[in-house]
Amino acid sequence: MEITPLARTPSGDFVAEVSGLAINAPLSADQVAAIEAGMDRYAVLVFRGQPLTDEQQRSFSRNFGDLEAALIAQMSKPEEQRLGSVEMADVSNLTASGALRGRDDNRRMYALGNRLWHSDASFRATGAIYSLLSARVVPGSGGDTEFADMRAAYDALDDRTKAEIEDLIAEHSIAFSRAQLGFADYGPGNEDKIRPVRHRLVRTHPVTGRKSLYLSAHIGSIVGWPVPEARAFIRDLTEHATQPQFTHAHHWRVHDLVMWDNRTTMHRARAYRDLEEVRDLRRTTIKGTGLTAEQIPALAAE
Repeated sequence: MEITPLARTPSGDFVAEVSGLAINAPLSADQVAAIEAGMDRYAVLVFRGQPLTDEQQRSFSRNFGDLEAALIAQMSKPEEQRLGSVEMADVSNLTASGALRGRDDNRRMYALGNRLWHSDASFRATGAIYSLLSARVVPGSGGDTEFADMRAAYDALDDRTKAEIEDLIAEHSIAFSRAQLGFADYGPGNEDKIRPVRHRLVRTHPVTGRKSLYLSAHIGSIVGWPVPEARAFIRDLTEHATQPQFTHAHHWRVHDLVMWDNRTTMHRARAYRDLEEVRDLRRTTIKGTGLTAEQIPALAAE
């Protein structure tokens, strides 16, 4: 097993490729530890040439923690789920029957929120640790995924801004990000799933001790701030954090698996123009543990 750097930011290593390892088979404790060490250092790891079944992807992912149920699967009826497991997020343009989704399909409208810079599951009180995205079918052009290093973005802030944001608490909700695109159709019975949760705007990595920004399109307010001022401030921070020197684009090949740390990165999907081409990626996500901020009482048990 080797880990080869692919990209750097002004603060250091960011994105690496793992080779010499088949992830469709059980891993040893040493191999798991090496991957975790790689994640601590790089925050994004690329595994090329890894054909996986859904169960193999889930098994590999469970080496790193408990799997989270995908929000869109939780909000969908069983007959609307193509993959048959709430632990697999269906990042595709396909219906449950395997047909291409129409341009005005409700699930496609919801999925367009992935084109905004975000951190997976920051709309949950515990957030998420790692996401693992496997490419099964990719379009001929477009559809890249871009990553932004929130550690480097924090390091580049001036001291006055670092002091200003140190103790700020932001409120996150899936409804905030989708509202930016004009989407609000979540269906009845899903009100609890879109309630805001609270997270610190600055997080400290539990292993490396490095500080990073915890930004996401899911942020709609800052506790104690007027909403317009908070949203303008978050937009400024996001523009800072996604400058080219902090980002890297992954161009997908079939059987790629990319793994990233949601606590120290943001990401976004890029457009692909040919709506008649299939794009089928499948994501597993590792549940976060512990709260970064005190929640509204009704949310504390999530």
